[in-house]
Amino acid sequence: MGESVAEATITNWLKEVGDRIEVDEAVLEIATDKVDSEIPSEVSGVLVEKLFQKDDLVQVGQTLGIIETEGGAAVAQAAPVVVEVSAPVAPAVEAVAKTVENAREFVAAPAASQPQDYTHSEKFFSPLVRNIAKEEGISVAELESISGTGNEGRVTKNDLLDYIKNKVNAPVAAAPAPVAPEVPQPTVVAPSPVEAVQPTTDNRQPTTTKAAPVSVNGQDEIVEMDRMRKLIAGYMVQSVQTSAHVQSFIEVDVTAIWDWREKNKNAFEKREGEKLTFTPIFMEIVAKALKDFPMMNISVDGDYIVKKKNINLGMAAALPNGNLIVPVIKNADQLNLLGMAKAVNDLGNRAKAGKLKPDDTQGGTYTVTNVGTFGSVFGTPIINQPQVGILALGAIRKVPAVIETPEGDFIGIRKKMFLSHSYDHRVVDGALGGSFVKRVAEYMEAFDENRSF
Repeated sequence: MGESVAEATITNWLKEVGDRIEVDEAVLEIATDKVDSEIPSEVSGVLVEKLFQKDDLVQVGQTLGIIETEGGAAVAQAAPVVVEVSAPVAPAVEAVAKTVENAREFVAAPAASQPQDYTHSEKFFSPLVRNIAKEEGISVAELESISGTGNEGRVTKNDLLDYIKNKVNAPVAAAPAPVAPEVPQPTVVAPSPVEAVQPTTDNRQPTTTKAAPVSVNGQDEIVEMDRMRKLIAGYMVQSVQTSAHVQSFIEVDVTAIWDWREKNKNAFEKREGEKLTFTPIFMEIVAKALKDFPMMNISVDGDYIVKKKNINLGMAAALPNGNLIVPVIKNADQLNLLGMAKAVNDLGNRAKAGKLKPDDTQGGTYTVTNVGTFGSVFGTPIINQPQVGILALGAIRKVPAVIETPEGDFIGIRKKMFLSHSYDHRVVDGALGGSFVKRVAEYMEAFDENRSF
């Protein structure tokens, strides 16, 4: 699913136990923060067991289900999501699963306790670490006692899993434990040691039951938000509550960019087979400005500032269903205009077609949104956490403007637009936020009309 994706939620099983599955046929649908994907099978066979259910949150690398293949020979290599086994070893696999489940229940039983609040700890723990600790019943004191191997001694996911593994093994050796029946060892890729001993709880996302609103006059239509809209709503509220939003606005003359694109767009489309829009031109300029102001290319982690080495530009895009998604152009500062145009068009087309991969939306360090697409002159965009800035591009308009020349000033028609820069006032002051957007405007106005693409 991409190296920056750690977990996903099962949104739907497309196959039921006993169903026949062909190679490359979709078995289930999963969702990360913003992208939905279908998981295909790498083998033909019959689905004999589901290890997780709809709405379960699953870590990358965990086994989701078992497919019984034909031919009698066990398949020794596990697929990334579904483990394949042959018919003769299916009973043994079930026995192993029951044994592991018994052990998990035995260890997990004493872990039931009151929910822990890790936010009041003096140490910083990532959301993933807090979620694992909460599910496993790890107290705040226990979590604080773990020696971390991460940056500044922070506790990583692996540190916590190792602690859980040792904690699970210790009481099993010291206290009487249920005797697990011996089972023959099947030729199948079994769960890793950490998975085998890790206590489990209900992996489903917490849900609150709330009655749907009722139309008083009987004419209003009540429509439940879809999953993505609920996520977006949560992210927007979280961002406003997290960052102290401040905005700077600047008007910029983009006549040179407008004229250059008009002169070159047909030749570009004829040579490259795709359209040349304003977006890659603006993204190239933003990436250049971020190199001049590296303190805009940061994130906030507790009381620490993380200076990002790579410049990964998020590109806000509206989906046909009205939702919003932000695919990311990785290492944008290393792309020339042609490479930027290819990346923008590829991500934009795949976003509209619903073909983005989970990793396509991960790792952004700064975001650009084009509110001018819908005719807005400027806007006040909300920061995409944990970034500290987002730039909104307004609509390009023909306006009368004062043009300064050595011979004197005169009024002329120019193409102008507004840039709206929202930034996190916790770590970005007005001098930095204003200077950055001013540098973007300077690069736009100094655009070379004689350059090639």
